[in-house]
Amino acid sequence: MIVIVGGGPVGLWLAAELRLGGAEVTVLEKRPERDVHSKALTVHPRTIEILASRGIHERFLAGAIRVPTGHFGGLSSRLRFAVLDTPFPFTLVQPQARTEELLEEHAVAMGADIRRGHTVDGLVQGAESVTVRVTGPTGPYEVEAAYVVGCDGVRSTVREAAGIAFPGTPATMYGWLGDVVLDDPPELGFSAAGGAGGLMVVPLPDGHHRLVGATPEDLRPEHPGELTLTELRAKVKAIAGTDFGMHSPVWLSRFGNATRQAERYRAGRVLVAGDAAHQHFPTGGVGLNVGVQDATNLGWKLAAVAQGRAPDDLLDTYHRERHPVGADLLEASQAQTALMSAFTPEGQVLRAFLAKTIATVPEFSRALAERLSGLSVAYPPDGPAHPLVGHRAPDLRFSEETLFSLLRQGRHVLLALSGSTDEALTALERDEQTPVPHGLIVHNDSLAETNRPAWSRVRAALIRPDGHVAWAQDA
Repeated sequence: MIVIVGGGPVGLWLAAELRLGGAEVTVLEKRPERDVHSKALTVHPRTIEILASRGIHERFLAGAIRVPTGHFGGLSSRLRFAVLDTPFPFTLVQPQARTEELLEEHAVAMGADIRRGHTVDGLVQGAESVTVRVTGPTGPYEVEAAYVVGCDGVRSTVREAAGIAFPGTPATMYGWLGDVVLDDPPELGFSAAGGAGGLMVVPLPDGHHRLVGATPEDLRPEHPGELTLTELRAKVKAIAGTDFGMHSPVWLSRFGNATRQAERYRAGRVLVAGDAAHQHFPTGGVGLNVGVQDATNLGWKLAAVAQGRAPDDLLDTYHRERHPVGADLLEASQAQTALMSAFTPEGQVLRAFLAKTIATVPEFSRALAERLSGLSVAYPPDGPAHPLVGHRAPDLRFSEETLFSLLRQGRHVLLALSGSTDEALTALERDEQTPVPHGLIVHNDSLAETNRPAWSRVRAALIRPDGHVAWAQDA
């Protein structure tokens, strides 16, 4: 059995992925009930693609607000997702509570055991298992697990118990947010920035609006205390010249820019993912998405190892592939934080210069959009390989199916794009660097579209369960 500590989006998605791979899973969540306050609001294009590759994306699309653009550092020039090669050229605005509800429904349907009100107090690793100490509603007990994954946030009990260091820098500024009712709301995508501060306003599906921002007074290492509606109104007026008729707050909060990353994502039979692996200022709303993508990378590997279908060292590739992604996330977040706190005249000139560059250099704008959306993530191969290896595969279309629909079983897919399936299998078997995976799905069909130059000459390709290319061969 595998124990996941933390029943937020990352833990719930990992539970479903492990069940898809046939592993027995228990999720231990200390909160008796789901938190009604939603730290995360944004679901990015790559995450929607992942949901589509499991056949559950329609549930998320149904009740969310679609936003066709994103931002970098709150700059005035927006990043257009329409230029990206994805069937989902938009972000979804959806409260984290709803995202968790949908992911929990999915995990339970897959057979995961989810226990709320169960707090993990510590763990002890052995040669063959991990003993997890838990306090539940009826008292303390222990659980024996083959592996434990900490998805329990920046203050992760699992990470600390495993002795995984979490180096980084403390907070030097505090942003603020307020979920309120606006009688006179601004247009979709509104933002304002100047010497008085920066502000973004995001509509929520329930009719409230979230106001997020920072002012020069917030550039301080000590926590300013609880945010009040009076303070929020004053800050918003100073930045935007109006408070948009705000009233009836349902949540007021502050958040800092402390930046840390787990030194290792694996320590023996213990692994970490999501906020337990990386902490950062929430610029661009990418945190939940990177965490879900951590879980997507880890899920099929851990299930295969736990079920005896793959050697234990496959789990080492989780750290090797995802730790650089986390480091890149922290770098981008810190760069955006610097822009969002650039309140000096020189800082405002820098912001204007970068905004103009985004607006006038399409290649720069697209590169930032690919990075923000998660579509640019690629895992470097161990040695010489086809140029596509490690990259995320787009939703390739065939005569009757698409790649995302073929991935719904959570197994490797061998695409025989020209020639027979036997020829594709023979070519794969000859590649000593890429072992033929267990439970392989072989799909023999040519591409129904030819607008992707990188795929035009590909004869066969092996796609991992997480949608990244494991092997490819040109005709």
